[in-house]
Amino acid sequence: MIRVALFLALLLMASAISLVTVRFQTRELFVASERLKSQAHELDTEWRRLQLERAELARNARIDSLARTELHLIPVTPDRTIYLQESPPPADSSPGGRP
Repeated sequence: MIRVALFLALLLMASAISLVTVRFQTRELFVASERLKSQAHELDTEWRRLQLERAELARNARIDSLARTELHLIPVTPDRTIYLQESPPPADSSPGGRP
């Protein structure tokens, strides 16, 4: 009878220790999960801010203003335009079109 009681006491202790271990691991995983959710939210907020910044930097009015002030570019006018004409390719005398 004492052996059975001792066995059941050991089994109860093992069960209690495993329960405490599982609860501790559950808490650790919950904290890690919440930390990752918070980080995902921060990254999403940063992504949206970067998208707005990219849209602002790519605005045509801003690019035009920078081109005129910093690069000293001026709009193209027809009198400043040079048109190049492509010369026709030389007649190929070899058969098959290869030298």
